[in-house]
Amino acid sequence: MNISLKIKSLLNEAEVYRSQGLLNEAREKYQAASGLITKIDKLKNKDSLLRAIAEKIQFIDKKSAKTGTAPSSPELSEKGQDLIKNLFGENDLEKAVALAKFGQFERALAEFQALLKNEAYRLEAGKNIIRCKLATASLDDAVAQYQQWFSQDLFSAVQLESIRVYLQPILDKKGFGTPLPVPVGEKDDADGIEFSMPEPEEEMLDITSIGITFTNGTHKGKMVEFDVNFQSGDMLSLIVAKNDRGMIEDLNEGDDIEDVQFYSPIAMFKGTAVVATKTAIQSGPKQGDFCLDLKILTA
Repeated sequence: MNISLKIKSLLNEAEVYRSQGLLNEAREKYQAASGLITKIDKLKNKDSLLRAIAEKIQFIDKKSAKTGTAPSSPELSEKGQDLIKNLFGENDLEKAVALAKFGQFERALAEFQALLKNEAYRLEAGKNIIRCKLATASLDDAVAQYQQWFSQDLFSAVQLESIRVYLQPILDKKGFGTPLPVPVGEKDDADGIEFSMPEPEEEMLDITSIGITFTNGTHKGKMVEFDVNFQSGDMLSLIVAKNDRGMIEDLNEGDDIEDVQFYSPIAMFKGTAVVATKTAIQSGPKQGDFCLDLKILTA
């Protein structure tokens, strides 16, 4: 990336983090931008830029000292939500996923619903609507949504079966008794069908959960399983409850994670991943929880 674009990106990300109340993350982005600016000898407004960033960092430091009494906004402004979309999504689907990852579930759901009209995004939008309902509501709401689609003709039988195959194992795992109805034309019994891992050029499988074997910290040598709340290709997003923050305190951005167990509705396989981001959710129904983004490296 061009260095000027990199600096602009860092400053924009810092503003998003600051607006979210993620003061430490915002400070890191400002400091990274300052470091890049310092290396550019011929930058005409170098000093003024560095002073402006220094003032931003000073403001953050002052605000950090007051966070114990400062109230948190339950939702970002529309402008803040738009900024998240533009920074963290390259297409309409990724932008809606970005909103969900930052705790803006209400608007994310509205945008996923709008994407159902687009054949190119319909299936993934449907799966992400289910993911949002699982993250913010209940199993009953997710099941009700599937049953509504089952009674309509919005999805083809193949598409609806893909959603059922994603949701049913989650319901089974959580002890939900009633199986989802199978779309007409699809067999409920998978006996005799052999599934194999996709070739590298094929689309990534839906991952419902992962198991991480920790190599250090309080969970060293133990495998901890996490549900996957959102997925965009090979990028997995896990929402970790604030009470479980101790399980991920030793994971930092850029850390490689070896021996990851991936679970999908049709396969179980091992691979490696890298920590893309780890942020605290500062608004919405998941306020106080953490979003851990992992990029699958090998599978």
